[in-house]
Amino acid sequence: MTTIDTSLPPEPSGAAAGLAAQHADTHPLKLYGGWFCPFVQRSWIVLEEKKIPYQYIEINPYKKEASFLAMNPRGLVPTLAVPAGAHGSEQKPLFESNIISEYLDEEYSDDSKYGPSLLPKDPYDRARARLWIDHISSKIIPAFYKLLQHTNEKPFTLDDGRKELHKSIHALTDQMDAKGPFFAGEQLSMVDICLAPWAKRLWLIDHYKNGGTGIPAQGQDEEWGRWREWFKAITERKSVKETWSADDRYIIAYQRYADDTTNSEVGQATRQGKRLP
Repeated sequence: MTTIDTSLPPEPSGAAAGLAAQHADTHPLKLYGGWFCPFVQRSWIVLEEKKIPYQYIEINPYKKEASFLAMNPRGLVPTLAVPAGAHGSEQKPLFESNIISEYLDEEYSDDSKYGPSLLPKDPYDRARARLWIDHISSKIIPAFYKLLQHTNEKPFTLDDGRKELHKSIHALTDQMDAKGPFFAGEQLSMVDICLAPWAKRLWLIDHYKNGGTGIPAQGQDEEWGRWREWFKAITERKSVKETWSADDRYIIAYQRYADDTTNSEVGQATRQGKRLP
């Protein structure tokens, strides 16, 4: 029998609390989320960047309502409830954050109302963007959790974990537009949004692990200069800051990862060396 984590604060705080309150009124398009979840933040950022009207509903991860489980039997967040029918009284669910993000970008494609697409219009450039989104999902994010969940019992050292994270980040930054600050240049894209929530959480590795991420905070060195330019631009982006709760809440939430005691699906997959769900 799996022991659940019970220490998690039940609601967003800080800037995210204010944003959630602004989107508390009933709306046919609903984002079911958890303030602590980076996958939720990814989809939430897209909603804000596209200026899409929506309702935000916080889900207690340990006491899910039957109506939510009926819509998404896996019980995972984010879940997007898409209106169906003439009056939007019925809902069609979508889950998996990258899929939700692409749906929102395609469904709300009127540039005059929702701004430019977050994926390139050129088929090759769009395919290339998806390649690097996959790199983030399959390389950088797993390396983040592997380093954060390191304990002395692991068959790899902290330095090994840092090297894996650095290698995955450099592979991405080597492909960034030289003009910057974002992956494709001046305009934010889905590639940037895909990584943004974990960029915001990197300081947790510095907080919990001796030597932290090992990424230098300043300097003009060629190795990390492009990363720092991107990191500053994405972490200071309005949509990223406004979907962020108070820092001390994340320290509470991620203690279980740092101790490698979390029973989240992501934590268990990392522990077992499996692909993240």
